[in-house]
Amino acid sequence: MEDIAFEQVLWAFGLTLFAGLATGIGSAMAFFAKRTNTKFLSISLGFSAGVMIYVSFVEIFLKAKDSLIESYGEVSGTWITVASFFGGIALIALIDKFIPSAENPHELEKIEDMTDENRKAGKKKNLMRMGMFTALAIGIHNFPEGLATFTAALTDPNLGIAIAVAIAIHNIPEGIAVSVPIYYATGSRKKAFKLSFLSGLSEPVGALVGYLILMPFLTPAMFGIIFAGVAGIMVFISLDELLPAAQEYGEHHLSIYGLVAGMAVMAISLLMFL
Repeated sequence: MEDIAFEQVLWAFGLTLFAGLATGIGSAMAFFAKRTNTKFLSISLGFSAGVMIYVSFVEIFLKAKDSLIESYGEVSGTWITVASFFGGIALIALIDKFIPSAENPHELEKIEDMTDENRKAGKKKNLMRMGMFTALAIGIHNFPEGLATFTAALTDPNLGIAIAVAIAIHNIPEGIAVSVPIYYATGSRKKAFKLSFLSGLSEPVGALVGYLILMPFLTPAMFGIIFAGVAGIMVFISLDELLPAAQEYGEHHLSIYGLVAGMAVMAISLLMFL
């Protein structure tokens, strides 16, 4: 790989930080809005899934394949690309498996549930535990997402922007999922916002670890394996998390319209930089 300038590293890290801290936007929405705008969230999550699926198959997978073919030849390089893609899926699926469903960050919460009556009706200790585990679960989930955003931005700044925006949209309902139960349990908006905000910091941590550990070994072959794995991670997140969440928040058709719009916007943005 050609030498990467320090400015590129800072840009990639900044995008990853932006994507991770979008959990704070979700938390803030929970405190300044009276109801969840389910239609908006449904379309936005579908849009995010469309961006991530399109860019994974059309851009990231192909770049990974080109890099691995350059290193290992056509047959071996193609096999390694496919294996790395499904390896990324296996990694994120394994992370999902070890998160109990009750604390999964994609168990949806709504702003209108954040009422004194609901808070009093719930068991505070259990709600606090749920909120803490959700924050931890999001932290674990966001780690590979941070690596994905960072690697993409390092290779192609425009691609990095698209992925960072898609992941930021995806992180907004996760912020709500952390803040709602913690607010139920404590009655403290400040504590709920802080924990929600902090849970997003694992994305830049993922980027930092990726930079410190992987950068010295970032040959074309290593880049290809990581990039193909990133494509797998993003496709799994889209199919397993974003689309089901989009459909649960709103109407089925709204999420699909958002999905198609996300693909179209991503396609046009890639065509503009040909």
